[in-house]
Amino acid sequence: MSTGRQAILEAFDQLFDAAVGRLSATCTPEERAQARAEFAERMTPILEAAEAAQKLELPASVVGDMRQAIERLSPSDIAGLVASIPLAQRTHELLQAVAFDRARQRLLLHLTEQAEPSPYGGH
Repeated sequence: MSTGRQAILEAFDQLFDAAVGRLSATCTPEERAQARAEFAERMTPILEAAEAAQKLELPASVVGDMRQAIERLSPSDIAGLVASIPLAQRTHELLQAVAFDRARQRLLLHLTEQAEPSPYGGH
C-alpha cells in the first residue's frame, strides 16, 4: 500500500520521464532527483494533504492519459508553457504585494474608524 505522497511522486516520475522523452533531452540521475525534490517542495501542501489520506491511488489509466497529453504537445505548446513560468511567478509575487497592501489599508481604515474621539478634537 502506498501513501498519497508516494502515489503523487511516482506519477511525477512517470510524467517527468515522458516530458524528457518528448523534449528529446537527456537528464542525469542527479538532475532527475533535483527535479523531483523541487516538485516536492513546490507541492508541499498538496503532498501533506495526500499524506493524510489512508490510501490514495492514481489509476494507471489516469497517469497514462497524462503521459499521452505530454506526448501530444507541439513545440509551440512547450515553448508557450516554458515562457509562461517566469511570468506566472512574477505575477504571483505582484498579486501578493497588492493583496498585502490592500489588507494593510483596510486594517488602517478599520483602526481609524474604531479610535475613540479625543477630548482635544479629532480622533
